[in-house]
Amino acid sequence: MVVTVVVNGTRVTETIPTRLSVTDFLRHRLGLTGTHVGCEQGVCGMCTVVLDGEAVKSCLMYAAQLDGHEVETVESLGDGDALSPLQQAFKSEHGLQCGFCTPAFLMTATALARGGEPLTREEIREELAGVLCRCTGYEFIVNAVERHLGARPGAADD
Repeated sequence: MVVTVVVNGTRVTETIPTRLSVTDFLRHRLGLTGTHVGCEQGVCGMCTVVLDGEAVKSCLMYAAQLDGHEVETVESLGDGDALSPLQQAFKSEHGLQCGFCTPAFLMTATALARGGEPLTREEIREELAGVLCRCTGYEFIVNAVERHLGARPGAADD
């Protein structure tokens, strides 16, 4: 099967097996290793990417479903060595922890920020609940997302 998809702003056409997952497509076909594989059941959220503006768990989708769509991975954030404002907020708030879950949190927060609606701290926690941090660094992660969304003091400092 041939699939054509825009990945991080670049149009890609690949011949793929019908049952190839989006996660494997991104990691093994395109070399975008920022998307991690955790449970392969959609529970841990490590595989979260943004598909047409919405955060989705890529281990639950077939790459064939990407045909004609746009995907963004953590590699789309920042510019070379320059951090994006969201990445800077994670750095400033010590939300990086071991880093395994960070790409998924960043992509979830990217989708949240595009929603443009102000969120309370509890709403941010609820939105981030689909990604599990085994370092239990949720407080710092929520602080970072809150800071990025402009609801946390110091947001203008970055």
